[in-house]
Amino acid sequence: MTTLTLGQDDPALQQRLSDELDALNNAALTSDDEAALSVRLTADDGTLLGGLTGWTRGGCGGITSLWIAPGARGTGLGSRLILAAEAEIVRRGCDRVVVATMSFQAPGFYLRHGYREVGLTPDMPDGTAKHHFHKRLTPPAPQEE
Repeated sequence: MTTLTLGQDDPALQQRLSDELDALNNAALTSDDEAALSVRLTADDGTLLGGLTGWTRGGCGGITSLWIAPGARGTGLGSRLILAAEAEIVRRGCDRVVVATMSFQAPGFYLRHGYREVGLTPDMPDGTAKHHFHKRLTPPAPQEE
């Protein structure tokens, strides 16, 4: 006999599913160089002004989250974060990066930074949409000696 249980927050189930999917993904992907990525931007007094988290694996980088403090938005800090992340992604040997953002968040920001929209998930909550982006990164030219 099987039991189906409906609920709300279930941290143990969430962790188990994450572990099982990680195992499945690791078996399917040949690259074993997955690494977390983070970029933190702080004021002189230590206040967090913004940050970016993501990952790199198998020649690809991914941006999971990018956030700028409300009072610091529109000042170029987002550009500093994404450029630093892209440079690190390239340094790690990757030549592309992916990201998804909601329609009310930052699709225009990614377009301005050379990302190409490759997909759209419509009909998200409250009439929003999720935009999926991809960007090819160019490694810096080798330095002549």
